Amino acid sequence: MPDAQQLAQQILDSVGGSANIADVENCMTRLRVEVSSPASVDLPALQATDGVMAAIAAGSNLQIVLGPGLVDRVADGLEALRAAAPSVAAGGPGASSAAGASGSSPEELAARGASIKATARARSDGRTMRAIRKISAIFIPLIPALIACGLIAGINGILTNLEWVPGVTPFLGVLSSGFLSLLAVFVGMNAAKEFGGTPILGGAVGGIIVAAGVANVTVFGETLAPGQGGVLGAMAGGILAAYVERFMRRVTPDVIALIVVPTVTVLVAGSITLGILMSVAGVVSVAIGTAATWLLANGGAFAGFVLGGLFLPLVMTGMHQGLIPIHTTLIDQTGWTVLLPVLAMGGAGQIGACIALWVRFRSNASLVRTIRGALPAGFLGVGEPLIYGVTLPLGRPFITACIGGAFGGGVVGLFDQLGHSVGAIAIGASDLSLIPLLNGSSGYGWALLGYGSGLIVAYVVGFVATLLFGVSDSVRADLEAQSSTPSGDPAAPDAPLDVQVTPADSVGAAR
Repeated sequence: MPDAQQLAQQILDSVGGSANIADVENCMTRLRVEVSSPASVDLPALQATDGVMAAIAAGSNLQIVLGPGLVDRVADGLEALRAAAPSVAAGGPGASSAAGASGSSPEELAARGASIKATARARSDGRTMRAIRKISAIFIPLIPALIACGLIAGINGILTNLEWVPGVTPFLGVLSSGFLSLLAVFVGMNAAKEFGGTPILGGAVGGIIVAAGVANVTVFGETLAPGQGGVLGAMAGGILAAYVERFMRRVTPDVIALIVVPTVTVLVAGSITLGILMSVAGVVSVAIGTAATWLLANGGAFAGFVLGGLFLPLVMTGMHQGLIPIHTTLIDQTGWTVLLPVLAMGGAGQIGACIALWVRFRSNASLVRTIRGALPAGFLGVGEPLIYGVTLPLGRPFITACIGGAFGGGVVGLFDQLGHSVGAIAIGASDLSLIPLLNGSSGYGWALLGYGSGLIVAYVVGFVATLLFGVSDSVRADLEAQSSTPSGDPAAPDAPLDVQVTPADSVGAAR
């Protein structure tokens, strides 16, 4: 495993130094770096860096795939380096030369899809996309706890149904429900933090939503209920608290700011949350739950087909993060999200497509090495390495992967239509890692059957579609030519991979 601090320094050098970095943020697998001057970025050096799975440039935005866990440490290291040495210069000519020497290494395959990524990113990198990233940043830090509590709840549910160790199940029930019962507080804290406020004040406003005393409040003739509005109300309240606090800090004298600012913030933002936001967010939350349930219960296989087929393009552009508040709302409202198991089929279709490429071009050591390194993460639900390292650059395999995901989503949607809804009690997991987190209207058994059937279909369809027509003639010729040369010898671990994707292939992938 690469050293996070060393990797952060290498990334800093490749992107043009701290002076060229305008902003840094990360999700669970990707580091997003906004640069002032794209011309100062040494993209080949960045792509050749050990530990970087893929690096894509889209104008001033860099998407650097590092994988879960490592991305958090590297982001922290990069921020520390920026603070300590804001005037560090960009990497020297040596880095560029080294990158050029690597030529068409396996990492270069990811660069073949850069133009496709840049086009898609440019279309979605306006205010809407920035807003989506900001909102998703409120929920991303909560995902580890959601996974942990969801998994404990799943184990507890199995033990309860089997009537095993009854003395332990209440203990596990408390462990799994404690965080979820205060989810609105944590959402309020993160919302205030992301919008420039004090987290604890956002948490104070979010806590109003789950306070028991809410049941004694009547607004517009309607008695409120604890939890009404859920995470959406808490998010809106936290954001409002941040704006109120920032305004009050500008107009309040320093000598009384410590008392006046937090008091007015909680009083104003809390009153608006209690009097307006809880009711409005409650209506929106119910509408989201009703719409998602109706869509799969009535649209069934067709709805699942469409959702499963479109998920990989959403991941490619980063727009899938906009679904995080919806998933969280559904879990908060019904106990599980019916959308996540359907959308997870996109990653399963991609796994089938990549296995087909491995089988078809198994003599191409470079391609096999790239797939072999990315597949374990794919099976655990981290699809970016396969997207940016294999399917998207090759063009057609990205389409056949979407086809596999569509058929898998159709199967899961069919189970929903038949009355056996398939849901996930936590977010952040996918593919095989989602199996312990399943639940639904007919219990875990039916949910597992529906999800497992969808996975198998997505694997098989993605595999078959890619094997039959997933590679264009030009790409096939390039890959087979490499396989027949000494550099394509499987025994040569550093054999270069040189695949030329035609404009037609790129257009097909973009569609």
